[in-house]
Amino acid sequence: RGTRIRGFAMKIRSVKYNNRKKAFEIKTSGRSWQFPYSKAKPEPSVNDPISQLFVDNELGREGFTYLLESGKQGTVHIEQVLEYNRDPWYLRDALLYKLTIEAQKRLDKSSLSKREIIRRLGTSATQFYRLLDQTNYQKSVDQLLSLLQVLDCDVDLVFRVKQASRGAD
Repeated sequence: RGTRIRGFAMKIRSVKYNNRKKAFEIKTSGRSWQFPYSKAKPEPSVNDPISQLFVDNELGREGFTYLLESGKQGTVHIEQVLEYNRDPWYLRDALLYKLTIEAQKRLDKSSLSKREIIRRLGTSATQFYRLLDQTNYQKSVDQLLSLLQVLDCDVDLVFRVKQASRGAD
């Protein structure tokens, strides 16, 4: 499906490594990101440094690949970078995706007809099917919450302290 944020394809323009910061530096059309070596597998180190690094065209420029002097190879996808950096638009899209998948599951188990669900939502059939499309990120969280409510599903938000810091692992 390709990684899309706010409707734009997220392509990597360039990638560099910074041994002083022990991080990769990634540039997209919108901004720059860092991704620490400690989150990459295999992890570059002083004893096994990076020998090659390139934006991977086989991934549609949505990731980069690196080779270590030992011959080990690693690949990092832009979604890993966005998740690590807690990009709010990426997190919003991930939430929409999860809510949509749950709505699809609930719809399959529901005894209500689609026509009845559409009537209860006060929407059109076209809009209803857009809500069920997991590749559509133009919908809102409140629309999906309304659909889930019609499907007899309560949604609770859980707030918790993060278990591990970004640098841990």
